[in-house]
Amino acid sequence: MTQKGKVYLIGAGPGDPGLLGLKAKHCLEIADAVVYDRLADPRIIAYARKEAEMIYVGKASANHTMRQPDINKLLVKLAAEGKIVARLKGGDPFVFGRGGEEAIELREAGLPFEFIPGVTSAIAVAEYAGIPVTHRHVATSFAVITGHEDPTKSESTINWKGLATSVDTLVFLMGVENIERISSQLIANGRSADCPAAVIRWGTRPNQETLITTVGNAAADVKKQGLKPPAIFLVGEVVKLRDQLQWFDNKPLFGKHILVTRARAQASRLTAKLEELGARVTELPAIKIIPTTDFAPLDQAIAEIKSYSWLLFTSVNGVKYFFERLAAAGKDTRALAHAKIGAIGSATAKALQHHGLIADVIPAEYKAEEMIDALKGEIKAGEKILLPRAKVAREILPEALRAAGATVNVVTAYETICDSANAEDLIQALEAGKIDMVTFTSSSTVANLVNMLGQKKELLTKVKTAVIGPITGATCKANGLNPVITAAEYTIDGLVTAIENSYKE
Repeated sequence: MTQKGKVYLIGAGPGDPGLLGLKAKHCLEIADAVVYDRLADPRIIAYARKEAEMIYVGKASANHTMRQPDINKLLVKLAAEGKIVARLKGGDPFVFGRGGEEAIELREAGLPFEFIPGVTSAIAVAEYAGIPVTHRHVATSFAVITGHEDPTKSESTINWKGLATSVDTLVFLMGVENIERISSQLIANGRSADCPAAVIRWGTRPNQETLITTVGNAAADVKKQGLKPPAIFLVGEVVKLRDQLQWFDNKPLFGKHILVTRARAQASRLTAKLEELGARVTELPAIKIIPTTDFAPLDQAIAEIKSYSWLLFTSVNGVKYFFERLAAAGKDTRALAHAKIGAIGSATAKALQHHGLIADVIPAEYKAEEMIDALKGEIKAGEKILLPRAKVAREILPEALRAAGATVNVVTAYETICDSANAEDLIQALEAGKIDMVTFTSSSTVANLVNMLGQKKELLTKVKTAVIGPITGATCKANGLNPVITAAEYTIDGLVTAIENSYKE
């Protein structure tokens, strides 16, 4: 007999993935199937297991991928098969999310379910626009109303008279397409046409749009600005408080769409810092970091580790894979006690610190030329140096060390390969003018992105380019791109600071 499954009816929140609850995240991580709608951010969906069945049932106004009765049946089917199901819904399942309908059908089928509340857009979207739904001396009540009633109803069941005159703040969800009717009903039932109002589209996201208007002018202003769903319509004196409480769309990079080309496993830190400054970030890795196909040379070097006087690391990835192979050989940091350590970059030095090592040499500027200068007088003729790094890299460092009389063993610890999975998405975004800036954190990201675009590489000349340092900048120029921004400090923090300063200027 097939074991009964279970359905978790999860509120995904209004859009910002940071507003997802911890319990919701846990349920996504254990689910066998994820049933999600169009408002779920890709980074929320990414919490699901790789093996999970992903089923999109997105619904937009008058354009339903799957009708609600069919969604109900789908949830019953999946749970009856013994699967753990994460039903991911925008906002909160009980605030016009039809979660109750889905749960009733599961109950009638004798299948278990749980509700996991989500942050409702009725409050969060207004809050991100700097508009409180209640405020002392201004509003002591608020109501959340559907802006899109069940079309099968013969007449409206909304108490327009009560809402128009008895509630301070009104929040209409899914109401943009019916904003003319909503405004008319409010005015006809006693709300002043001059009452402040706001329409907020894609609330809590970096592409949030906020229109400040009045009840009487709302329909015309929405049409003039071309605002489309998803959006909320908010009515009340609290709208005036936005002048004092606006915070989200005041951020220095708000409204800027920045492309991050860093390897997916390493992009999150750069993405997080840019988003903290208000940017809309699209991660489209140009490279993928993979282990080398042949660890034999590195393993042999580790077996002879006591013969090396110096270990030089040029990247965090070199540190990562070196210590993985060190552990595979049954050794730990104690095996390096005799050697001196050099690191290019503060991030590389920090990665070494995680293994209990403090680098003896860190050049002032994070590039090979500076490492060469820093090692002058440190390296003695005849000393052996181990340099674990990427398969393809500049030869300037090992050549200079050999010229100084050292024996240098360059071993491949990892490889960078082109990640062209999303090339078409990038081309479409560039052609549509949706990208304001492209960031490059290494020469390989430049070369691989140019290769990925092929004959369309000219599209990159139409957007700003930000690079982590002069070496990456030189690679840009060699490929016909002129970097607009070069970080003064060759780190992620330095790159973010340079981008922020460029927009301030």
